[in-house]
Amino acid sequence: MNLPKIVTQEEWLAARKDLLAREKEFTRQRDALSAARRELPMVKVEKDYTFDGPDGRVTLRGLFGPRHQLIVYHFMFDPSWSEGCKNCSCVMDNIAGSIVHLAARDTSFVAISRALLVKIEPFKRRMGWTFPWFSSFGNDFNYDSHVTVDPDKGDYAYNYVPVPALIEAGKMFRSKHHPDASPANPKGEMPGLSVFLRDDDTVFHTYSTYQRGLDFFLNMYNLLDVTPLGRQEEKSQGLAWVRHHDKY
Repeated sequence: MNLPKIVTQEEWLAARKDLLAREKEFTRQRDALSAARRELPMVKVEKDYTFDGPDGRVTLRGLFGPRHQLIVYHFMFDPSWSEGCKNCSCVMDNIAGSIVHLAARDTSFVAISRALLVKIEPFKRRMGWTFPWFSSFGNDFNYDSHVTVDPDKGDYAYNYVPVPALIEAGKMFRSKHHPDASPANPKGEMPGLSVFLRDDDTVFHTYSTYQRGLDFFLNMYNLLDVTPLGRQEEKSQGLAWVRHHDKY
């Protein structure tokens, strides 16, 4: 275990103030980046998507409810799996407590997976979650959102890079894939988060992020990052240490 250097209180205070100056600069840069993100152009959603929910079928517009903004977490849950992805479960453990506050800022939140509700609902109860969770089984939403990769479904890309290029660079997200997938031809579910805005009943796609872009929503990392030992994980393994919260 590599421990920090032991110093006097005066030396620690000087080092802390130096770091504080860097933290303040990072905060200013983050605020500027957030402003630039808000200024991104948007694209009208032309396709009609309908999702299965516990109260019946709902359109993409219907997922907003009375609000003007919608955040969608693309939860990895293949129709053939018996449970949702453990890493996505970790993401939702981190997000779930914040959702109640979003409505006060005119924003709705849902999770969407390709698994059928008959699998989603028991897993949701097992995890103790209450956020809205819908199935996109039977429509193209996951493929159009680039969170289900399949060479037979058109644009074969993830995180804005063609999948073959990701494989060549050794950057393909390691996850459960389709039974007929291979390392050279991966298929299956990937994580992501997308944002939509509506003007009356017209829906626009404004933002999507994937892979390391999801770190921002993992508050456990924000907490670990202020500790001396940090995340305590190998760079190449990332969330390999994570379990479903009922399996620790």
